[in-house]
Amino acid sequence: MLESLRQLIADLHAELPRNGLVTWTSGNISGRDPDTGYIVIKPSGLRFEELAPDNMVVVDIHAQVIEGDYKPSSDTATHCYIYQHLPEVGGIVHTHSPYATAWAALGRDIPCILTAMADEFGGPIPCGRFALIGGEEIGREVVRTLREGPNPHSLAVIMQNHGVFTIGPTPLAAVKAAVMCEDVARTVALAYQLGEPIPIPPEEIAKLHRRYTTVYGQ
Repeated sequence: MLESLRQLIADLHAELPRNGLVTWTSGNISGRDPDTGYIVIKPSGLRFEELAPDNMVVVDIHAQVIEGDYKPSSDTATHCYIYQHLPEVGGIVHTHSPYATAWAALGRDIPCILTAMADEFGGPIPCGRFALIGGEEIGREVVRTLREGPNPHSLAVIMQNHGVFTIGPTPLAAVKAAVMCEDVARTVALAYQLGEPIPIPPEEIAKLHRRYTTVYGQ
């Protein structure tokens, strides 16, 4: 079932190691089918070069396996909680990309000091509080941080001592957000090593984000 979504999710996983966002078997992508509400997600513990459409796992919104020969990702409950509470989300990515996760290890938001960051995220990338892996705790904190944190426009949350979760209306959009999150995390970290970065005024951040989301591109 969901053959085209299985193919898409399997293909998109290649972007994570290609962009230096994951190591070994860490990290995962999921996508939600708008018709059935079912979710396709990476199987637990398989290396990225082993991933193919037929070993993706289909689960329902409550993380119960509908179809698949493998156990789903250990982050499945997190993904499902986010889908339950953010109905506009169609794709989720989780990584431990090094620069963004370094900010998470400090428990610090990534400040918005780059136009590329204002464009994509509309403000700082917020850091959620520490939560344990395996249940809904991380998903609950991701949703809380997106709703109550310093940037309601953000497509990314870094979780304290853990890593990155990005969302999007499609799986591809969520992957793009994960790539951009690591890119700006790296540049901001380098900027702080050189000195004190120049802040972008909030009103200019809002203008940049509005232009990028309503005018930029085809």
